[in-house]
Amino acid sequence: MPHVIVEHSPDAASGAKLHALCEALFSALAAHASITKPETLKLRTQAAGAHLLGTRGQSFAHATLRLLPGRDADTKSDLARVILSVMEAQMPQVHSLSVDIADLDAAYAKRVLPD
Repeated sequence: MPHVIVEHSPDAASGAKLHALCEALFSALAAHASITKPETLKLRTQAAGAHLLGTRGQSFAHATLRLLPGRDADTKSDLARVILSVMEAQMPQVHSLSVDIADLDAAYAKRVLPD
């Protein structure tokens, strides 16, 4: 159920580095006490077709963690710090790194095929 979407400038990282970022984020979040079912984590990256930071086209990566409601502000802040720490380690060359935590709407629905 938790979704991590990393939007990034095209020059932020190559495909292999983005896969390594996803793996590192998965490991860090799976170890967090508030993520009780790590097997439900979903991670993906999306390259921005165009971007502008201020007046220059600097590199960026922005992660959004979407969770079912119920976690307190301290837990959300801690999760944001965990994600930012992983991004800093995996993407040291990227000019701007940021993280947002958002609650999924109560109307969230999904379908998963059985194994």
